[in-house]
Amino acid sequence: MTVIVRDFRAEDAEAVTRVRRAALPFDVTTAAAVLFDVRTAHPAKKYRLLVAEEDGEIIGMTHSGIAYDASEPGLSFASPVVLPARRGRGAGGLLLRTAEEHLAAEGARSLYSWVQDTPEARAFAGRHGYRPLRSAHFQRLGLAPGTLPELPARPAGVELRTAADYEDDPRPMFAADAEATSDEPGDISMDFTDYDDWIRHTWEHPLLDRGLSTVVVVDGEVAAFTAAMTDGGTRYLSGMTGTVRAHRGKGFARLAKTDSLRRARDAGFTDAFTSNDTGNGPMLAINTWFGYEVCATEVRHVRSLG
Repeated sequence: MTVIVRDFRAEDAEAVTRVRRAALPFDVTTAAAVLFDVRTAHPAKKYRLLVAEEDGEIIGMTHSGIAYDASEPGLSFASPVVLPARRGRGAGGLLLRTAEEHLAAEGARSLYSWVQDTPEARAFAGRHGYRPLRSAHFQRLGLAPGTLPELPARPAGVELRTAADYEDDPRPMFAADAEATSDEPGDISMDFTDYDDWIRHTWEHPLLDRGLSTVVVVDGEVAAFTAAMTDGGTRYLSGMTGTVRAHRGKGFARLAKTDSLRRARDAGFTDAFTSNDTGNGPMLAINTWFGYEVCATEVRHVRSLG
């Protein structure tokens, strides 16, 4: 049986979604989201979605591209995943090598990859010359009735809105997202200044549920928010929860998440997922308070392509 790696085709979207759900049970995606990411990729990203195929069946995939909005040039990404039952056949190595060759040809100097924190996955990364950096916990919360805390009391002057309330002018949401994201721990510093790019790839993303994304407003200004990403069925993901610097330490992130999770449960969602850098103590504490439990850990790895 021969494994080949080729570029994604539109008719592969459902198969790619199945691979990701099987290999990454904490992932929230849809075929529409896969197609959106391919169709709207920024030209500077040099994006390629690669699939591994064996006897006509897609058994693995990887996103690959340049971190075009990073503060430092020459950084890139690729994180191959393979169906658990099809590992050990060379698909992961072939996906990685194809991505490395593509990215090196586009001028990348370093490649960052997320690796599941298992002995097998870490050994695979080490054999291919990757060294570990920071890690992130993926967490799950069941949204059964009676499991969520009550909505915290709101101080005077604080109101709750949704991202849908900003559809006529999303700039306040962009400003809050840019400030909160820039302070998150990570390996790649981002230049979060391109509003039009944010509109195309974040605000208009098909997974973003603006109606379930809660915004905490203080005296008319966005103070905190949580972005709800959903598969339109039963799975909910906290895509980003952030508070602007002037309002940190006031419990607004917890307020936003409580409101969004309770409304998601009432809308029929049964499983909530989130992820946090293991060094992000404040958000990990909030998620523990909600009852989230760690369901997987990934370790960021890097390799020089020079």
